[in-house]
Amino acid sequence: MPVRYPHPQAEECSDRYPNQSRSVTAALTIIAAVAVGVPGAYADAALRPYVIVGDAIPASLTGAPGDPVRGKAIVSSRQTGLCLLCHSAPLPDEKFQGTIGPDLKGVGSRNTEGQLRLRIVDPRIFNPDTIMPAYYRRVGLTRVAPGFRGKTVLTAEEIEDVVAFLMTLRD
Repeated sequence: MPVRYPHPQAEECSDRYPNQSRSVTAALTIIAAVAVGVPGAYADAALRPYVIVGDAIPASLTGAPGDPVRGKAIVSSRQTGLCLLCHSAPLPDEKFQGTIGPDLKGVGSRNTEGQLRLRIVDPRIFNPDTIMPAYYRRVGLTRVAPGFRGKTVLTAEEIEDVVAFLMTLRD
């Protein structure tokens, strides 16, 4: 049965990890510290509603396809997406890529657009124990700097751009 979001249960998700290791705690601290300085964190004033079907958000958040060139810039950016802080990707010009999250090489072959969209929008819906931040959620978060409360990390358009880029990463 499709689930419409945002909904109250999504807002109640806990962001605490009582059993996490020190390396995970360190990674979360780094992500939180860097995210506070993210200039793109002024995102959507009103979340666009979406429907989750199974393990995916099949429809675009904007009703239009994203731009893979802009998506690559967001993924590569150390100020906007911060993806390479935790993930590695087939971007040889980008140095110091992460190893905490899965490698993004071939991610477009392993997932549908909708699956990638859900994992970016709010990965806790798919995996409640993930340390990946929700890029399109505004409430139910902890340790958010006052200036960033009530804001998403990326806009709906930026989410679609990242999805479009990730779909180009095929084996």
